[in-house]
Amino acid sequence: MSKFTRRTILKSGGAAASTLLLPRFAIAQGDNRPSVTIAVQKVTNANVLDVLREQSNVGERVFFSSIWEGLISKNWRGNLEAVPGLGTEWRRIDDQTVEVKLRQGVKFHNGDELTADDVVFTFSRERMFGESEAKNRSTIKAFEKIPTPRPGKELPPDVPAVARRIWPDLVRVDAVDKYTVRFYNATPDVTIEGRLSRYGSDIMNRRAWEESASYLDWARKPVTTGPYKVVELKPDVSLTLEAHDEYWGGRPPLKRIRFLEVPEVASRINGLLSGEYQFACDIPPDQIAGIEKNSAFEVQGGTIQNHRLTVFDKNHAVLANPLVRRAFTHAIDRQAIVDSLWAGRTRVPKGLQWEFYGDMFNADWNVPAYDPKLAQDLLKQANYKGDPIPYRLLNNYYTNQVATAQVLVEMWKSVGLNVQIETKENWSQIMERGPARAVRDWSNSAAFNDPVSSLVAQHGPNGQQQQIGEWTNAELNKLSEFLETSTDRAARKKAFRRMLEIAEREDPAYTVLHQNATFTAKPKSIKWKAAPAFAMDFRAGNFEA
Repeated sequence: MSKFTRRTILKSGGAAASTLLLPRFAIAQGDNRPSVTIAVQKVTNANVLDVLREQSNVGERVFFSSIWEGLISKNWRGNLEAVPGLGTEWRRIDDQTVEVKLRQGVKFHNGDELTADDVVFTFSRERMFGESEAKNRSTIKAFEKIPTPRPGKELPPDVPAVARRIWPDLVRVDAVDKYTVRFYNATPDVTIEGRLSRYGSDIMNRRAWEESASYLDWARKPVTTGPYKVVELKPDVSLTLEAHDEYWGGRPPLKRIRFLEVPEVASRINGLLSGEYQFACDIPPDQIAGIEKNSAFEVQGGTIQNHRLTVFDKNHAVLANPLVRRAFTHAIDRQAIVDSLWAGRTRVPKGLQWEFYGDMFNADWNVPAYDPKLAQDLLKQANYKGDPIPYRLLNNYYTNQVATAQVLVEMWKSVGLNVQIETKENWSQIMERGPARAVRDWSNSAAFNDPVSSLVAQHGPNGQQQQIGEWTNAELNKLSEFLETSTDRAARKKAFRRMLEIAEREDPAYTVLHQNATFTAKPKSIKWKAAPAFAMDFRAGNFEA
C-alpha cells in the first residue's frame, strides 16, 4: 500500500488529489474496487452492532446505510424523506393496522432470502420485546407464548426498554403470505409508518440469530441485508465491513470499509492529509478553513435533524427545585455559542422540534430567552446558596463538547450557579444513578416527522430520561399517551405545545443548546455526497474514486 506524507501532498496541491490512491486489498478474481478507512471519534458506545442497543449518533454512522435496513427507508441523498426499503409498498388497513409488501429476491449476508418469517421474528418477544407488554394491554399473551431464552440468549434489559420506546403499543406482526406482513397496534396510531422508518425497526435474519451461540456473538456480527457485511468488530478499536455482492440495490462500489477510532481531532486531520485515512469525521468548524487551504481536500456537511441538549436530573438535591433548573436555561447565550464555537454554521432552533413536522411544528415557540437578570432572580427565589452542582462530561464525544461545557460553566457562574465539570470515561458513568448525578450533555434526534419521535421517545414515559430515573412529570406522561394514540391532529398539536411548556419552561427536563451539525473531510478526488445526517452512504451511485 502506497503511503503519502503530509509534506508530499501539500507540495503537490491539487495534483495530490488525483494521484491519492485508496488502499486496495489483494483480492482474487480481479476485484479492483477500492477500500477506504474512515477515522471516527467512536465506532460504537456499547461495543455491539445491535440497533436496539446502540441508539446513538455514532451508531447511525456505521449502521446506515451500510449494514441495517428497514421496511421503509430514508432518502439519505435527499432530505431524509420516506422511500421504499425492504418494503416496496404499504397501506393502512385501519387506524391500528398497517400492511407491508416485501421486496422479493432480497438476500441476507448468509445467502438466505428475506421473507415474512424474518420480519415477524424481528418484531418478536424473543428478539425485541421480552416480557414487556403493549401499553395498558395484557391480551398480547393470547397471541403468543413468551419464549424462555436459552442460556446466553437472554436479551439485555435495555433491548426491550428501547423496543417499547419505539413501539409502545405494538401487539404483534403477522405473516399474511411469504412476502406480506401486517403490523397490529393495541391503540390507534397515526405514526406507525414513521415508526417503521425509524432507527431500531430494521430487519434481521432469523436463522443467524437461532444459530448463534449467544446474544453477544450475534450482536457483534449480525446478519442483515445491507450492502456491506460485518467482517470484524474490535471493541474500542475498529469495525471492518466488506461488500455484500448480492445486495438488492446493486453491487457495492467499495470492497472494504474500515471505521477506525481516532479520538483526537488533530490525529484525524493529520491522517487524512497524509493519506492514511480517506475520510475524517466530526470535524469542528474552526478546523474547516485549515483543511480546505489545501486544494486537494474539502469538507462536507451541515445541520442535521438532531439537537444538542443539556439534561437535568430533578432528583438532585439542588435541581429538585424547578426554579434552579429554569435559571440554568435563562443563563445561556445560545447565539454566542453558535457564533463563537460553530462559526455560524448551525443555529438556535425553536425548542425540541423541527420544521419537517409540518403542521405539528409550533413556529411561534422559542427556547428560553437569554436573561441573566431573570436567572439571578429565580435563584434568589429558590434560596440557592451556591452549593456545587456536578456536570458530568465526556471528552468531545460531541463536536466541541468540552469547549461548549467550559463556556456554559462560565455563563452559569456569571448568574451565581456553582457548576463543576466531572469528566467521565463512558456513558455508563455519565448515567450512573446517585446523589452526584445532576447535569449532563445529550442530543435528541427526530427519527421521523412527528414529535412522538423526539420529545415522547426520549423524554416521555418510555424515554431514556424516565427509564433511568432522571426526570418525570405526570401531566407530560398523560399527554405523551394522548399524542401516541389520538388521530385528531389539531388536538395533538395542542398537546405537543403543552408538553414543550412543561419540559422546557415549567419543569425543565432539558434545555436545547443548538441544532447539531456534522462535518466530514475527504479528498476532492473522491466523488461522494454527505447525507444530512450522521449516516454515511456508500451504496452504488454515491462513491467514485
